Amino acid sequence: MPINKKVICAVLLFKACFIFLLFQTTAQVGFPYCETFQDNSTQSSTVLGGDARLTSGVLRLTSNEKDQNGYVYVDIPFSSVFGIKTSFEYFSYGGTGADGLSVFLFDAETEDFAPGGFGGSLGYAQRDQQPGLTGAYMGIGFDSFGNFGNRIEGKNGGFPGALDLRHPNSIVIRGPGNNFTGYPFVLGLKTNETGTDGLPADQLFPLSSGGIGTQRVTDPEKPGYRKVSVNLEPTNSGIGYLLTIEMIFTTEADNPRLITLFDKVSFPYEAPKDLKIGFAASTGGETNFHEIRNIIVQVSNEDGLLNPTGKDIFDKASCEGQENTYEILSNEINLPNENSAIRCLQLYGSLEEIEAEEEDICAQGKCRPENREMILPQGTFKAADEGGKFTFFPNYGFTGQEVTIFYTVTDSYGKSSAGNALKLLIQESPDPVMLQVEGYSDDITEIRLCKDEKVELLAIGEEEYDRYEWYIDDLLIPESDKKNIEIEGEGAYHVVAYNSKNCPAESERISLINPLFPVLEIVDPVVGCEPNRLLDIRNFIVGYNEDLFDYELETPTDDKLINESMNAIGLSGMYYLRVKHKDLSCWSDPLTFSVVILEEPIVALFDYEVDGTGIKDEAGGGIFIDDPIRFNDESSGNILKWEWDFGDGEKSLEKSPVHVFGKKGNFKITLTVTNDLGCESIYSLMLPITQSYRVMFPTGFTPMEVDNQFFRPKTKGIVKMELMIFNMWGDLIFKTNDLDTPGWDGRLNNEYSPGGNYVYRVNMESFDGEQIMESGNFILIR
Repeated sequence: MPINKKVICAVLLFKACFIFLLFQTTAQVGFPYCETFQDNSTQSSTVLGGDARLTSGVLRLTSNEKDQNGYVYVDIPFSSVFGIKTSFEYFSYGGTGADGLSVFLFDAETEDFAPGGFGGSLGYAQRDQQPGLTGAYMGIGFDSFGNFGNRIEGKNGGFPGALDLRHPNSIVIRGPGNNFTGYPFVLGLKTNETGTDGLPADQLFPLSSGGIGTQRVTDPEKPGYRKVSVNLEPTNSGIGYLLTIEMIFTTEADNPRLITLFDKVSFPYEAPKDLKIGFAASTGGETNFHEIRNIIVQVSNEDGLLNPTGKDIFDKASCEGQENTYEILSNEINLPNENSAIRCLQLYGSLEEIEAEEEDICAQGKCRPENREMILPQGTFKAADEGGKFTFFPNYGFTGQEVTIFYTVTDSYGKSSAGNALKLLIQESPDPVMLQVEGYSDDITEIRLCKDEKVELLAIGEEEYDRYEWYIDDLLIPESDKKNIEIEGEGAYHVVAYNSKNCPAESERISLINPLFPVLEIVDPVVGCEPNRLLDIRNFIVGYNEDLFDYELETPTDDKLINESMNAIGLSGMYYLRVKHKDLSCWSDPLTFSVVILEEPIVALFDYEVDGTGIKDEAGGGIFIDDPIRFNDESSGNILKWEWDFGDGEKSLEKSPVHVFGKKGNFKITLTVTNDLGCESIYSLMLPITQSYRVMFPTGFTPMEVDNQFFRPKTKGIVKMELMIFNMWGDLIFKTNDLDTPGWDGRLNNEYSPGGNYVYRVNMESFDGEQIMESGNFILIR
């Protein structure tokens, strides 16, 4: 049979049959849908994933490498009641023959699309721990390697009698599934084998174009070319489809062949309300390039669909110098196809331009941007993005003239009308109309009012207008046909005034707003920590801003104080605070808070001593650097919190802490106390610590008596000591480095030394590192 050598597009055709009368369906949007991939770009509804990428005029789903996977789907739903017909060219070549590609359908309501397992599952079925395609309805696998038609890797069923064997060069149909459940084997056919599951001997062909080193074959006349057509016709029962698959393949030069592989076989699964279509491919341990190109999507039963019909429109007028808006109404266009709507309006300069597009099915289905705007000397036409609306902006200088263009409408099935004339008369526009607001300047653009307040708007201009239309937020206000209107409520207001020729003049917009009150916050309670001292309440209002707002304070004695008059509050009790915008008269709801002014002051006070001794100055023996000093709190005023700063970097939160300074110096001790209302008081004093050690030597001792048997100095703040005793002739008779020694017991060689004068010498180190050397005389008494 002859083959059309024009570019072959993948066609998704939605069958328009009478079965749709039994269903509640929505109009199709976006069809015909054409995607060739030959300009290395895609439409926004063409979604690529995995390893899929555009290259040299095709969509390459996998490269000639191991473990590749890629997919593409068309993000446009179609109603399942119409069925689907698709054709596409594919190119499988250049490798060792794996794995293959698939065409899949899935539920259009699937929110998070994800392909199925790849490898032998071809992006559709489950594979070991990988779930199958989300919302899957049908998967058609063109399986070069042969694992899509068996049950290995967790798939559900395969060719009868050979469930675990490979079935290369097979076309396999699998049914619906979800996650790891379903995706059952439905039907299979082997294209390169004869027998029960194969083809006649004179129709055999491999699914791949060729092996290692071969190239992509795009010419139907050359060996290796492949094109697939799939048709799903709804059944009379409305459940499932009758499936037909045809292929064009070329195994001999100049002899492309078309054969039917499946002829209206049953696919008995109820379809979701709407479906989407996609393609996937994968490689595993073996390889191949897998590529597709040319996709068109349109309603299936072209013979059952009719083109919309329009009529010539000559009764519309336009007004110069302003944008005029129109709409092709239901009485001006006939949409014969059930459940259809106007997808777009397209504009042309002549009927010949329309006829030039009729042979191109993609052009018929597209709403081309270049057909949506037309710039003429008389003005500019613009069609809306969808539906039958359009605008015309006539240029000045063409008043009284007519301008004629031609239009078509394309419905939601991609069917277009033949073309009709559209003639507009350009009329003179009225003088501008302006808005005036009593009490406001002429250039006012915003009115600020309290809720429930009203204001009158007046439309004024240089000519007499026949009628008026008032709008709020571009919505017509009912029964607003006079030149003035009383308004209330937030919104943007404007008026359209019409002259005797029914041309409008539109005013500027004036916005009426009811400003929200500012968030009102105040410290609660407001506390006066000093008895009899007046408080300025403004200092306690968060974000106080007298430039923008007024504040009103109501006192316990019912006085009302505004702004600066709130600066002398001396009475405890409950108060009420309100706020308003300076330019408005309405006040916010009152905020209640309390004022507490102390009757007795909070006083911080403390004293100190060496802990447990009563010593606090030199008269009592002095304070040493290693003395533990107790600071005794003597504060008054319901204190809840104490904060001590000892002046040496150390702090404490105890009421009466003990602290060791460990060094000499003058330290500023500061106590900060806080009461239950947050009031603070601070008290400080200077504490001098001048002594780091003390050494006292006795003038004599009596080693042979019960008391005073040893000679050694009494020390404080000493950490090291060397004590030496000499006789009057300078002989060393006793020495110790023991800081805890009891001292010399008066003996030499275990015999008591004679009474008389002796000499001591000490080398010592104090707590803070000071070196001390002292010597002197003492008496041994016998």
